[in-house]
Amino acid sequence: MDGSAPHVPVLYEEVLAGLQVVTGGFYVDGTVGAGGHAAGILEASAPDGRLLGLDVDPKALEMSRQRLAPFGDRITLVRSNYALIKEQVDALGWGPANGVLLDLGVSSMQLTNPERGFSFQSVGPLDMRLDPTASRMAADLVNTLAQRDLADLIYRYGEEPASRAIARAIVAARPLRTTTELAEVVARVVKRRKIHPATRTFQALRIAVNDELRRLEEGLTAALSVLEPGGRLAVIAFHSLEDRIVKRCFAQESQDCVCPPETMVCTCGHRATVSILTRKPIQPGADEIARNPRSRSAKLRIAVKR
Repeated sequence: MDGSAPHVPVLYEEVLAGLQVVTGGFYVDGTVGAGGHAAGILEASAPDGRLLGLDVDPKALEMSRQRLAPFGDRITLVRSNYALIKEQVDALGWGPANGVLLDLGVSSMQLTNPERGFSFQSVGPLDMRLDPTASRMAADLVNTLAQRDLADLIYRYGEEPASRAIARAIVAARPLRTTTELAEVVARVVKRRKIHPATRTFQALRIAVNDELRRLEEGLTAALSVLEPGGRLAVIAFHSLEDRIVKRCFAQESQDCVCPPETMVCTCGHRATVSILTRKPIQPGADEIARNPRSRSAKLRIAVKR
């Protein structure tokens, strides 16, 4: 519970196969975390493949730095959001890349550390920042947003049908300071058995605190821009909002025209930049879910640059 729990890379074999890692290639792991996928990419690209690893979490970077130390100068780690992939690749003078990986969501080491405030299963501050230096925390949203705005946030980012009732209960219980306080308030309103009553509310707050959906849209565009022709982009999403954005991006970028259907003559000038390799997302099998229950919602989509 101190954040030292091992992080298990999701869909590990599928990611390496999907990226078609080659000897001497250059790869970017935009969410390097504890370095599980990165280690596999570096091993598969030996002896001279290189990898740029990005992460906004300094603790994650420290863990990956230790784990990936045996690869020496083949690994470069930078504290940065993956939305800035192009800037970081350009700053190094590297590229184009043979492959880019984006493993979205929160890692096990973040979830199991109560101080980070991501989990409702233990007492912690209402933080939820992936970047601990960011100014806005979940507590700021919970305790200052107008009831209507809070309800809209929970509905939009958590797809929570009881958002209005939850927002009303939160406002009545303010101020809320800890994860368990918030979870208890939500549980008094939401009665469901399949998942914890507070799951969707916590998801919504985390997405809003970290501006995750806007960052994802920017990151997909940036990732495609640094790929060489034939280079591959692999994205692992963990909830429907993320997966929808990835699916929509891949679909749009695989078409020559994105004009509205009623347009008789193309005026957009758009040209396809990718081919989709996963018409349906790759999901963990029963064995992986049994080993790592947190993998059950993962969806991997892969596209190749034209």
